[in-house]
Amino acid sequence: MQSNFKYIVFVFLFLGTGCLFVNAQNTTQKRDSLEPVKNTIIGLKGFSINDSIQLPDAATLKAIDTTRIDSFKPKEYLDDSILKKASDYIKNDFENKTAILYNNAQILYQDIDLQAGIIKIDYDKNLAYAKGIIDSSGAYTQKPQFKQAGQESEQDSLIYNFKNEKAIIYNTKTVQEGVIVRGEITKRENDSVFYLDRAHFTTSTKDKPDYEIITRNIKLVPGKKIVGGLSQLKLADVPTPAILPFFYVPLTKERSVSGFLIPTYGENSSQGFFLQNGGYYFAISDYVDLAVLGDVYTNGSWGMRFESNYAVRYRFSGNFNLRFENLITGQRGFSTFNKRNNFYLRWSHSPSQQASPNSRFSVSVNLGSSQYFRESLNEYNIGQTVTNTFNSSINFYKKFVGTPFNMNIAMTHSQNTNTEKIDMTLPSLQIGMDRIYPFAPKSGAKKNPIQSLGLSYSFDAQNRISTDDDNFLKSDMFKDARSGAKHTVSASTNMKALKYITLSPSANYNEVWYLKTVEQRYNAELDEIEKDTVNQFDAFREYSAGVSASTTLYGMFNFKKGRLQAIRHVMRPSISFNYRPDFSNFYDEVQQSEDDDDFIEYSRFDGGIYGSPSRGLSSSIGLSLNNTFEAKMMSKDSTATEPEKIKLLNNLNFSTSYNIAADSLNWSPVRMTAGTTILDNKLSLNASATLDPYALNASGRRINTYNINNDGSLFRLTQANMSASYSISSDIFNKKDSKTDKKQPPKGNKGDEDSLFGSDITTRNVKDDQEESKTKVANLYGATLPWTLSLRYNVGYSNSTRQNELSNNSLQFSGNIELSPKWSVGLSSGYDFKNRGVTYTNLSFERDLDSWRMSFNWVPFGNSTTYYFFIGIKSSVLSDIKYDKRKVADQRLF
Repeated sequence: MQSNFKYIVFVFLFLGTGCLFVNAQNTTQKRDSLEPVKNTIIGLKGFSINDSIQLPDAATLKAIDTTRIDSFKPKEYLDDSILKKASDYIKNDFENKTAILYNNAQILYQDIDLQAGIIKIDYDKNLAYAKGIIDSSGAYTQKPQFKQAGQESEQDSLIYNFKNEKAIIYNTKTVQEGVIVRGEITKRENDSVFYLDRAHFTTSTKDKPDYEIITRNIKLVPGKKIVGGLSQLKLADVPTPAILPFFYVPLTKERSVSGFLIPTYGENSSQGFFLQNGGYYFAISDYVDLAVLGDVYTNGSWGMRFESNYAVRYRFSGNFNLRFENLITGQRGFSTFNKRNNFYLRWSHSPSQQASPNSRFSVSVNLGSSQYFRESLNEYNIGQTVTNTFNSSINFYKKFVGTPFNMNIAMTHSQNTNTEKIDMTLPSLQIGMDRIYPFAPKSGAKKNPIQSLGLSYSFDAQNRISTDDDNFLKSDMFKDARSGAKHTVSASTNMKALKYITLSPSANYNEVWYLKTVEQRYNAELDEIEKDTVNQFDAFREYSAGVSASTTLYGMFNFKKGRLQAIRHVMRPSISFNYRPDFSNFYDEVQQSEDDDDFIEYSRFDGGIYGSPSRGLSSSIGLSLNNTFEAKMMSKDSTATEPEKIKLLNNLNFSTSYNIAADSLNWSPVRMTAGTTILDNKLSLNASATLDPYALNASGRRINTYNINNDGSLFRLTQANMSASYSISSDIFNKKDSKTDKKQPPKGNKGDEDSLFGSDITTRNVKDDQEESKTKVANLYGATLPWTLSLRYNVGYSNSTRQNELSNNSLQFSGNIELSPKWSVGLSSGYDFKNRGVTYTNLSFERDLDSWRMSFNWVPFGNSTTYYFFIGIKSSVLSDIKYDKRKVADQRLF
């Protein structure tokens, strides 16, 4: 430090002679790169003489006695160096101890990055002044951009103190977790606390926001919270009467924080006024959360809901939803008063594929009161009201590595919401063995039927419970539980016969175990059969064998003229023979009336979950024929050299069987199915029919007389069904236009984005704070509006007992039309020609309002007449700013 002081004194003496006529008070230099500004000179406070003058070599300077100044150490004014640059110039004023940076100015100090059109540094006061530049057109450009500790802001101008890190900012703009905050005057205490006067905040990204919340002053803690006082909501720059005494907006980059959930209010025709969906959200940990919600109605009805999501990366994820409602209708003391409890449970759990490749635990639970979705006061999923079944399953699968065995343990549930019947397996166990080839050579090549012989084994044990809504989860539901186990062993092989025919012999063995059987006896006093349950182990065994033969035949029809080149017909005929002995030895006789010779046969295994042993000898022949038709057609494009393959019939199948051992009605009805797609695969056609070769008697029962001998026709049509579905859209008619549009985007006038004509606009979709914002460029429509339409027609015919009627005949349709890139309207409905009524109808529209979303769903008639209107902010940070109006269907409790 002593030698540096000598150089400084020498330089000032040299400059003071005036022989060089240099004015050292003002120097102007152009800077293109960052340079350090060190705080090593007393009195200049953060400014280095190196910025303007080259120092001479220390060897040429005389030694100066510095013993006087050796006793103290100069004070450092800043903790680090300042780096600065500017495109035009950097002007240093040594006398006033300032520096001015002009055009694309930038200074770096520690973790601070300040960019602006003009920056002035006052080294004496440790201040930096920044502002923009007014260009030739009069626009204010190069506004100051301030960055520190990952936080960014834009402002018109600012004053920053390097020493205490405080600042005064004018017209600032910053983005905090999707919330855009603007302040007319901002006081910066440090990098974690800001105070804003006359503040505006929004999630709209437009230059003129769709909405703003304006408050006199707020406190902003970046990454944590925004707290404000008396605030007012502005829509499209128009003040509204919506005024808040205070507000609090949590900001977090990590998981959500716990907090209250604001309820919605409204009125119901039968339950009175209500508050719905209010409660508390618990951010329990990084892996699981919980929302507890409640509904309250003025007539005494109430509801509770528990919703939770959980996830552990690379292991599992799931969600849990439990709902309970206490519903009251009518007035206490009157006959119309009714009270009912409904519940609904949904649980979904799925493991990650990386967790364990040889075991898997999965859950899909969907159960509840049968009338929940029809009676719930806070359920607006219209599709659920017409759902007839609930199904659930909990499964654990384990593959035993190194063996052919695997295991699956499951609990299942099936519920019919119309009949309120519930069937469950609690639990079921399946053990399976992959097919093994005990006689296969080590080389793996199977050359004969013995080597191709494969064996498989499966074990299935179940405990089944049948109950209803009234007895569900009560002790009575277990009284009639049925249990059993079944072993199945099968063996099969295949061989070639006559070169083109594949023969596949097979054999099966089944053994069934029961823990309960039934004994029957005749009670002469009551003149009826009594049944007694015997709680002991019992079993029966069955076996069967069969062989099938199949081949494939190809037919080709060639054409010499026209675009049609050929039609190919592929037939796959199959014939099988199955034999099963008579197992009547497992049957007993019981007297059924006072007549001593009036006996009936029964099996003690009747009512078992795997059924009873088969009665009677079965020796049947099965016949089937599968057909497909394809065409080869030359393309209309003259440059194409290969013909196109077109499916004419995807399938045309016939199947029947003949029971040799039966004494009558040997033939089973012929089953026929057919399906194809035409019109560029947009129209799908499917048909099925059942043809019975036997006639009916006067009472409508099948008799052992062929139908051809009765009315002259070979078969009698007993059942038929045909369905057709077709989907079209505006793209079908505008393929050429769309290709042209891609090459040359349509030009239009700039204007209101709600107009159907104009230039491209940019919209902002904000689905959730956890998702990245995506910018969508939408082309405004001209004379053509995008639309889609789906049609489905279904008709069924039934004539099994000469009723000769249509079992069903209906047409359904659903469509959607986009009135603009942000406005879509949808309608789904249909007509039932058999019952002469309109089917379930739903009308909906949705409007994308950039930072807002508006939707409306309406079921105009039927048993579930409802509507739901919603308008609210997309961002979940301000999702409580919304308005929704709902009308539920009239609830009737029985």
